[in-house]
Amino acid sequence: MPTRQEHDLLGYREVPSHAYYGIQTLRAFENFKVTDVRLSRFSTFIRALATVKKAAAIANHQVGVLDEPVKNAICAACDELIAGKMHEEFIVDMFQGGAGTSTNMNANEVIANRALEIMGHNKGEYQYCHPNNHVNRSQSTNDAYPTALHIALDNYIERLLRSMTILRDSFIHKSQEFGEHLKMGRTHLQDAVPMTAGQEFNAFATTMKKEMVRLEDIRHKLYEINMGATAIGTGLNAPAGYAEACADALTLLTNKPYYTAEDLIQATQDTSTYVQLSGNIRLIAARLSKIANDLRLLSSGPRAGLANYRLPEMQPGSSIMPGKVNPVIPEVVNQAAFHIMGIDHAIVMAAEGGQLQLNVFEPVITFNLFTGITMLAHICETFAKKCIDGISLNVEHCREEVLNNIGLVTALNPHIGYDNATYVAQKALESGRRVYDIVLEEGMLPQDKLDEIIAPQNMVYPQVKPKH
Repeated sequence: MPTRQEHDLLGYREVPSHAYYGIQTLRAFENFKVTDVRLSRFSTFIRALATVKKAAAIANHQVGVLDEPVKNAICAACDELIAGKMHEEFIVDMFQGGAGTSTNMNANEVIANRALEIMGHNKGEYQYCHPNNHVNRSQSTNDAYPTALHIALDNYIERLLRSMTILRDSFIHKSQEFGEHLKMGRTHLQDAVPMTAGQEFNAFATTMKKEMVRLEDIRHKLYEINMGATAIGTGLNAPAGYAEACADALTLLTNKPYYTAEDLIQATQDTSTYVQLSGNIRLIAARLSKIANDLRLLSSGPRAGLANYRLPEMQPGSSIMPGKVNPVIPEVVNQAAFHIMGIDHAIVMAAEGGQLQLNVFEPVITFNLFTGITMLAHICETFAKKCIDGISLNVEHCREEVLNNIGLVTALNPHIGYDNATYVAQKALESGRRVYDIVLEEGMLPQDKLDEIIAPQNMVYPQVKPKH
């Protein structure tokens, strides 16, 4: 394979002549063989890195430390990365020592070598456009990497919100479809009081709505960046006005309101936003897992379980039991949720492990946030399209459960008293007869009054006092 010779602090190495990456990327590729997941897997992050480098080039030119031809070539190379080109050149493992330096240098080298070609030079002729002196001008990994992470996470959250909207709408449609059909509510896995199937699914939709609001709140915190902090937040080697110019350039490039942190030293070492975001992702996963648990339980059967709902049949459920169909979609939602909860623990440990002016564990935070958010988006859409949209309600079975249920006495309690309600419940339990029939037989209520009490609109909706 034809090669070109490059050198760095540690000496000389032969780099494949066709490669846009350079010597530092090659060393990192050799040193970090951990996950077998390369940067090239995460195109959103590569685009974010290119956006940061383009904004830095614009700001450096604006403050007078980068010539216009070099600036233009760097910006053109960044535009190609943003368009999806050369992503295969990002070969470094997502897990890496050095606080993301290998990721930053992978970007610097690819952009520098492409910029060289645009200016009419050969790859490796760094005297004309250098990965550090020009592409990384006025920057450190410690401000460029987290800023790119913020940009990428903003895009990941936007994608997740779209997926959550799909699931929320599926719940809403089922709530409307099932409407006023009665079913039993349950607490402690025991019969409680009646509700409607529409209410059950509307509660699922409300859960999604609340979590979407939480995500939007944390998303706004990502617009604070530490570009201009350089190594530890003191701004060493960043010219006056550069930080503000860089934030302004990012705002123009992304149409998002990026701004410079008030305290760059604090911002450079702080990972609390990632912890909060991870906590939100974990909470959404926990809520989805709970809904999946509910649906697995409520669809249990089909003859010896609760059988309130019928889930869509997606595939045969057993290699030995003919005719068996399992709730495979809720089960995979559960498994993804378990994994996301484990990811959150890794992120919290990484955030806690930071020391002094820098947290060197941002690469594991990055990998796990990208992985968790992507997985969550996928299971939201899978849950919606392959489960929720196809659920049907066992209407008659649910209604009979209500009419034959001891829990019906709770609705009668204000009208016949607690002692009488207890007596009716015990008698119904012992005899197997309906509460409805016993109340009439004992003369506790006339039939028209009893029918009024157990009408769905009176049992399942709060009685709101009229306003004066």
